Amino acid sequence: MHSPAALVLHNFNNICICFKNLLGVFTLAVYGLALSRYNPSTQASALSLSLSLSLSLFIILQLSINAFDYNCHVDLIKLLRQEGKLHRLRKARQKMSELFPLTEEIWLDWLKDEIRLTEGEESEREKIYELFEKAVKDYICPDIWLEFAQYSIGGMGAEGGISRVRSIFERALTAVGLHMTKGAALWEAYREFEIAILSTLQQEQLDAQLERIHTLFRRQLAIPLLDMEGTYAEYSDWAEQGVPEMVMQHYKRAAQHLEKSRPYEEALLVSEPPKLAEYQGYIDYEMKEGDPARVQIIFERALAENCLVPDLWAKYTTYLDRQLKIKDLVLSCHERGVRNCPWTMGLWKSYLLALERHGAEHHIVSDVFEKALNAGFIQATDYVEIWQSYLDYLRRRVDFNKEGSRELEELRSAFSRCLDYLKQDVEETVLNFSTNVLLPFPFFPQALHCKNMQKARELWDSIMTKGNAKYANMWLEYYNLERSYGDAAHCRKALHRAVQCTTDYPEHVCEVLLTFERVEGSLEDWDVAVQKTESRLNRVNEQRVKAAEKEALIARQEEDRVEQRRKAKADKKAQKKSQKTNRTGDKRKAEDDVEDEWGEETEMSHKRHRGEDNFSPAVSEEQMETESGLFGRRAPPPRKAEPPAPRKNQQAIPESAVRKISDIPPEQRKDSNSVFVSNLSFTMEEPEAKMKAVFNACGTVVEVRPVYTAKGAFRGYCYVQFEDELAAQEALKLDRVEVDARPMYVSPCVDKSKNPDSKIFKYNTSMEKHKIFISGLPYTYTKEQLEELCKEHGGIKAVRLVTNRAGKSKVIHNLYISAMYICTKLTVQHFLYRGKGRTQVSLLPRSLHRQSVPEAKTENGTTAKQQDGITDGQGTKSLSNEDFARMLLKK
Repeated sequence: MHSPAALVLHNFNNICICFKNLLGVFTLAVYGLALSRYNPSTQASALSLSLSLSLSLFIILQLSINAFDYNCHVDLIKLLRQEGKLHRLRKARQKMSELFPLTEEIWLDWLKDEIRLTEGEESEREKIYELFEKAVKDYICPDIWLEFAQYSIGGMGAEGGISRVRSIFERALTAVGLHMTKGAALWEAYREFEIAILSTLQQEQLDAQLERIHTLFRRQLAIPLLDMEGTYAEYSDWAEQGVPEMVMQHYKRAAQHLEKSRPYEEALLVSEPPKLAEYQGYIDYEMKEGDPARVQIIFERALAENCLVPDLWAKYTTYLDRQLKIKDLVLSCHERGVRNCPWTMGLWKSYLLALERHGAEHHIVSDVFEKALNAGFIQATDYVEIWQSYLDYLRRRVDFNKEGSRELEELRSAFSRCLDYLKQDVEETVLNFSTNVLLPFPFFPQALHCKNMQKARELWDSIMTKGNAKYANMWLEYYNLERSYGDAAHCRKALHRAVQCTTDYPEHVCEVLLTFERVEGSLEDWDVAVQKTESRLNRVNEQRVKAAEKEALIARQEEDRVEQRRKAKADKKAQKKSQKTNRTGDKRKAEDDVEDEWGEETEMSHKRHRGEDNFSPAVSEEQMETESGLFGRRAPPPRKAEPPAPRKNQQAIPESAVRKISDIPPEQRKDSNSVFVSNLSFTMEEPEAKMKAVFNACGTVVEVRPVYTAKGAFRGYCYVQFEDELAAQEALKLDRVEVDARPMYVSPCVDKSKNPDSKIFKYNTSMEKHKIFISGLPYTYTKEQLEELCKEHGGIKAVRLVTNRAGKSKVIHNLYISAMYICTKLTVQHFLYRGKGRTQVSLLPRSLHRQSVPEAKTENGTTAKQQDGITDGQGTKSLSNEDFARMLLKK
């Protein structure tokens, strides 16, 4: 085994060589590019060659640093295969196959390349056979076995060729013939080969060949494979005497097993790789069924896709060790397990036990152990356990009745090497783990046979000097060792050292020392032990008291800091609250002053959306009709301060707009002469002049009063006052006329304090059972298509598409949604019955719930029982949802 220093030096030499090669390659690349200047047609090829060489040597450099880099091996093979460097490619594949099992894809590429190179050379056929033999040992792959059998058919003309083909087919059927999804291909290939042989035989040989084909059919039909029905139908046509009763029974039994296994196969089919959970369930099912051959094949299928799962290998090897117990099969599986997961100590340990169990030669066991030491375990305790397993194996070989036997000397030598290894290499090279996990307690029973207590004591001293002397359990284990295989003097010395050094459980160590002296020591030894233990326990108690006082002080200091932080936080919160109250009062005062100047009782709340500076929020119809009157309430006293300065990108409040309500003559303060205009752009320039220009055609405009925020931003709505009511009525006709690419909403000014009935919603809010609402339709759906869809359920009165104000289907998260009301002469149950909903969520706006009034007190006299087109006793026609839609969507 190489020392760490030697390995580092070896890697450094490799790195230097690779850098030298890289420098040569880059020099060649520069030289090639310089020559290509005189011949531009070769420039691309020269550059490609140089880069390819550089990349391949870079990968080789990586492998020289870490030969176990699996991905680098794969990349190097792909690169060399693209370059066509077959000689180097063969070496790269051989090197990788020595370190790792190769996947089915890598093996098939390798085999096909070698077959192509040796095509027509019969002398090279044996080498291809040897390569196939290596390939089938890594994983149980049906495709590789099928390729192996088909390649062997090409050599059937040689002496013994047919027998060799049949032997390979039989081995393939034994290995993968039970593969439920791919096994049938091998059976069919074998059967087609025998049928082809049939046409070349003489009459006297036909019966034997026919019987061979019948036997293949019968063997295949007894195995649960996919597409069994096709095989059975083919055999029915082939058999002149019909299918025998025994074959039919076997076929039915296999078909039943196939049906039981089908859910597991379907789960594997639909799941994503690596399908470990699905394979685990399948394995448990087959183990419960108890067919060893089927358990083996499902394990092999699972490992082909989960080759790096140590627990799966451990489960498989344990099953083979306890159930099949076939030497070649068991040892082959153990070997593949440690090659796939070399970092797993448990697999190496099981491998050593299996070798010993099946009587492997001693040098084979020793070689496997040496490979385990070089496998690169992650935890230092893994090295302890693997050494323990190997020493146990060596001890079982020793006959202790024969002094000086070769086996005993080998055990002593191995034990000495183990102590040196754990003392030097493990502590220095395996991730610098704490030596607490490197206790050699499992080895100490060997000391009695090997007579090497002095070596064990030396190792113990080296371990305790690494910071482990404070643990009582370690001293007590050493004491037990000395009690069993040492002497009283070393026991006493170990306990006295333990009393002085132990910090976790000193009372227990002191008690053990006193007990030892009571049994083994003299009075003088007893007195020394009592004095030492009392002195030690007194010091321990003093240290504990000081530690407790220090902890209490730290706790009090922490409590003080927490209290200070809490108080500071409370003070800061109170200060912020006070500042917020002051700012809120100032802001409210400023807004009240602006309202005093413009006469609004309440201003509409708005939300400015990010990135929508050119659009103001739309004001709903309900908001427009519930807007307070222009002169609805008495305004508070006006303030004397000037309007605040506008912010950036905001226009200043016009001087003409800074007027008091008292400046307007009382006879002109009429809501009937005014209209409320909303949904205007926040960025409208000179809204007063703009609105005058829009409404001049309706009549004489007395005044336009835009509404601004306290900071001078236009709020998107205003009041327009005319000389008479006729002009205001004409202005209402301009409702939804576009101004600056936005529909302008024009509604009358209503003082709700004087007209409480105006707060009542004028349209029917009860359920109309002859109408249904449909959602989730394509945005391209038209009225005609919906009428065609629904007319078979009854007469259709009206179909209405719900659109936005621009006339397009509503868009939510880039998905177009069309919603429709379908008014039919039938009830909803005639069209679609969904039952009573679980949540019973109401689709009525909350504002209507707040304004709900008794049925008898609705403004238009409509009750909840009235339907569209039905009048009350006084002849007043109710207003339906359809009327509301026409009002809302009017142009």
